[in-house]
This record gives sequence, structure tokens and C-alpha cells, in this order.
Amino acid sequence: MAKLGPGAVVGGLTLGALAVVGLLAFQANGAASRAVAAVPSASSAAPSASASESGRPTAPPLPAESGSGLRVVYSLEQQQVWLVDPKKPNPVVASFKVVPGNTLPAVGTYSVASRTAAGTGTDGRQIEHVVRFAQQSGTVFGFSALVDEKAPAPSLDPKTKTGGVRATRADGQLLWDFAPNGTRVVVVA
Repeated sequence: MAKLGPGAVVGGLTLGALAVVGLLAFQANGAASRAVAAVPSASSAAPSASASESGRPTAPPLPAESGSGLRVVYSLEQQQVWLVDPKKPNPVVASFKVVPGNTLPAVGTYSVASRTAAGTGTDGRQIEHVVRFAQQSGTVFGFSALVDEKAPAPSLDPKTKTGGVRATRADGQLLWDFAPNGTRVVVVA
């Protein structure tokens, strides 16, 4: 067996230390991007009846008929989602605009039935943070975010029913983190 000199041992230790630092930097970068995604954007600010100090419009108030307890509230008319946790000082954790598919779910209370980290939407586009909450007449309804928000939408057969409710990637991450399986989803008019 060959003996290693002190330089080889130090070099090996240095290489190992660099590998560990690289791994920790990689993990920290992922945690930092998740932390940034978890900070509500201007469109996700707590609702208020007036414009924010920055001059950007703020979210409408939580609908009165949206139930109680921990829940996701989705207004069909306002195309708005609220993440509500009554245990927080400000119960509306986040609020943001969404874009519904060409088919809308019925007004009512549902539960998150399944979640998928990534996949392909009914419209053929790559999506992430899929949070499904209802199925009606063969159409599955769920929140998701486009992986490539700038890619053009493919042409669809007009007979294809789409129940995806699209959020931005940042807002999709917020909803994903907030709503595990079993979380109530209240759909209001």
C-alpha cells in the first residue's frame, strides 16, 4: 500500500471541504429562492380598500360569505384567491389574481384532493404546484402555475374543457406551501 504524503492529505481534505461548502451553498440558494417566493408580492399583499403606499392597487377585501377557519377562498367573479389562516394576526396570509380555465367549478366548499409538483396541463403547457380541489362532469379543477409564463398558449380544440386556475409562479408557490391535501377550498361567486 502506498503512503500518502502530507500534501496529498491536505489536498484531499481541502477538496472535501470545498465539496461540502459547494453543497451547502447549493442548498442555501434553494432555501433563499423559496424564502423569496414565500414573501407575498405586491399583488399578494393583504387586502385593503385603498391603494398601497407604493401606488400599486391592493387586493379586494375577503368576501363575507367565504366561510371560517383555515381555507383557500376563490372568487369566480373577481378572479381572486385569498389564503386565510385565522390563527395569524392578519388572517389573510396572501391574496392574488388568477386566470381561470374555460370551465368554472360550481360555488361550494371543497377540499384539496391531490397535489402534483409538476406536470402538463389540459392545454398542453408545462405547469407546477398543481393543487386539485374538485372534479365535475369530467373536468378537474385545480390551481397551478405555468413553468414558462411567457410561452405562447397552444391552440386548443374549443370542445376541450380546461379547469386549471392559473397563478403566477410566485403565487403558485405560496398556495402550494399553504394548502396540503385536505385544506378547505371555498369557491364563491
